[in-house]
Amino acid sequence: MQIQVNGEALEISEDATLNDLIEQLQLVGKRIAIELNLEIIPRSEHASTRLKSDDQVEIVHAIGGG
Repeated sequence: MQIQVNGEALEISEDATLNDLIEQLQLVGKRIAIELNLEIIPRSEHASTRLKSDDQVEIVHAIGGG
């Protein structure tokens, strides 16, 4: 099935969760925030949040600085 990630089309498996997407994008262990269809999804819900066809996902990387 196809979803949008940061404005780009991406093909993922039918039963994918946000955790699966994070693994596919090689972002495991990175400091990121995920918005799914205009709603921020807490990290504690990534494993249980299933993606659906045409979902809109925005992934933001946290950058330290000072």
